[in-house]
Amino acid sequence: MSGYRERAPAGPLRDLVEVAWEGRSGPEGARRVLPDGCMDLIVLDGRLVVAGPDTGVHLATTAPGAVTTGLRFRPGALPALLGVPAAQLRDRRVPLADVLDAARLRTALRTGADPSVPQGPPGDDLAQLVRVTAVLRSHDEGDGRRPLPDPLPRPALRALAGGMPAAELADRLGVTARTLHRRCVATLGYGPSVARRVLRFRAAGALLWDGVAPAEVAARCGYADQPHLSREVRALAGVSPATLAAR
Repeated sequence: MSGYRERAPAGPLRDLVEVAWEGRSGPEGARRVLPDGCMDLIVLDGRLVVAGPDTGVHLATTAPGAVTTGLRFRPGALPALLGVPAAQLRDRRVPLADVLDAARLRTALRTGADPSVPQGPPGDDLAQLVRVTAVLRSHDEGDGRRPLPDPLPRPALRALAGGMPAAELADRLGVTARTLHRRCVATLGYGPSVARRVLRFRAAGALLWDGVAPAEVAARCGYADQPHLSREVRALAGVSPATLAAR
């Protein structure tokens, strides 16, 4: 039987991580992963993998009944932690070993990185992810990597999700449109127009799952009308709003 559940991340990581999650694939061995503006660090088939920012639905294929564990990072947090622009990982699933240099990866896999973070028993995938994240954060300064732009502040992300035009957001942040575009590409994986589309879809999906009527969702999320919402949901999720709401 397929399934999915989320829980709050360990306290020391809540500024970086939105949720810890666990997904079990169904008999067909596939799960639909929807774009949400985030990146994840996951354990997939025993390997540490970075899931880049998606621009559309991703079919995660594993063995039937396989369990995948992950940490979903706040928008822009994981690229800064890894020292890799998000655009390089867009629509990709990449082994962590291909993203970090060997020395950083060896350090990240050592135990006892942070006494404030639970270590968990051997084979505990979530504990391993938490440990790796804690070590990466403790080594993200002073190692010679070129720093990435700061992630957009949460109010700016909410403004994009609400449909604010890029030029207006740039003015609000006191930067040029070009600077905003560069900042979005480096930290989110795509420019502000795509970011707005993905973040608004995420907000709409949350309302649909809560049982809000599509017409109201369209109005609350800034879509032109209900048909506009339907087109965007089909484009980004591959299903209708009614089907998405039922999942």
